[in-house]
Amino acid sequence: MRAPGDILLISCYELGHQPLGIASPLGFLERAGYAPAALDLAVEPLDQEKVVRAKIIGISVPMHTALRLGVQAARRIRQWNPSAHLCFFGLYASLNADYLLEQVTDSVIGGEYETPLVELVEALEEERRGPVNGVSQRRKIQQPYLQHLVFSAPSRTSLPSLDCYAKLEETGSRRLVGYVEASRGCRHLCRHCPIPPVYGGRFFVVPKEIVLDDIGRLVSAGATHITFGDPDFLNGANHSRRIVQALHDAYPAVTFDFTAKIEHILKHRQLFPELGRCGAIFMVSAVESFSDTVLAHLDKGHTRADVFEALAIARDAKIAMRPSLVAFTPWTTIDDYLEVLDVVEREGLIDQIDPVQYAIRLLVPPGSYLLELPAMQAHLGPLNQASFSYEWTHPDPRMDRLHTIVTQAVEAAIRKNEDASLTFYRLKELATAVRDEREPQPVQTSPDPDRARPPRLTEPWFCCAEPMAGQMEQVV
Repeated sequence: MRAPGDILLISCYELGHQPLGIASPLGFLERAGYAPAALDLAVEPLDQEKVVRAKIIGISVPMHTALRLGVQAARRIRQWNPSAHLCFFGLYASLNADYLLEQVTDSVIGGEYETPLVELVEALEEERRGPVNGVSQRRKIQQPYLQHLVFSAPSRTSLPSLDCYAKLEETGSRRLVGYVEASRGCRHLCRHCPIPPVYGGRFFVVPKEIVLDDIGRLVSAGATHITFGDPDFLNGANHSRRIVQALHDAYPAVTFDFTAKIEHILKHRQLFPELGRCGAIFMVSAVESFSDTVLAHLDKGHTRADVFEALAIARDAKIAMRPSLVAFTPWTTIDDYLEVLDVVEREGLIDQIDPVQYAIRLLVPPGSYLLELPAMQAHLGPLNQASFSYEWTHPDPRMDRLHTIVTQAVEAAIRKNEDASLTFYRLKELATAVRDEREPQPVQTSPDPDRARPPRLTEPWFCCAEPMAGQMEQVV
């Protein structure tokens, strides 16, 4: 097991980032004396030679899109190398453990997966039988591994270079981006989020020195912007503050972005001027909806009014907010949908929201807390195992029809690299036409292509979205 390539770790998709989901376990395995190989199917083909050489193959599935792509890859891997031990690890591995173990894999690891993965490799190397802590196998399902890890620095030398991944687009230029995490898991229990069923309200910080060491390596590789990919960067606000202060001290020209709940923006408002001074140029926040009814069903922990307060806090700190949305839920009315577009236009957010956000439909994976909600059960259909989510139907047929229309329009706009403003106004006309039961009219707007636009990453995809057709073509 210790020869180069005996272990192969595969990433399928990580939002256009160089995949930390395999960089981290690569570091753990190398520290234990192994020499794993790596593949990132988002930018590389599935390499038959690497697959055939490997004795253990791990597939990272931190998000829904990655899981669907990973299952496709696993079936090809089984054809090429049926004797290899196949392991799925990551957030969506836990949620779908029963199906994965029955259909495509030998083992599943969820939660803080790096230590169990190393222990699984050691057990296979020594031909030890019996359960491995945190590793689920057929007829031996185990709970996600939620113990503090002795972290190792992520290993990125075997990964494709940063210029293969999403860039920061700002003032007409593009810069290389590095992706790190200062914490994992989340304190909160939002019903629609896939993290609570796995982490149960727990979160773990990554030691400051590990994060800063990883950032230093990324800067040496050419990154001038860092994305903190924590589910919520302000779960451990003091920990995050110390990291960005050290980042700014060491690399004052490096900028960064992060993700934070509306609730945390309000709670830690005094921190935002400091974040701005240390290089924060934008943040993602899960606004999801401007309907208090929808927000209550999702148990988001914020209200419509809180969103406007958070926007003001971000603007005062000169940090652009890039809201994420769940545009289609069973409780979203067509007037709610149009109100989102009205608010986006009125608040000057058109260029701060990627058009794919207007097409996102609520995803209900196995284990979701939504399954326990009577208001969800009223609309719920069967589990569609092929898509790893439960089907649901909107009580207003116009909304399901609108979702199809909007999704098609967004897919077409992405293929054409259409100006976000033009796409926005086309979607607004489509939604208005559905509401008024009339044919949509051509959009007459002519956006200024030279207007100042807020900074953004060039990969407009989010883990809560159902995969569009183009994403599914990236694997083999």
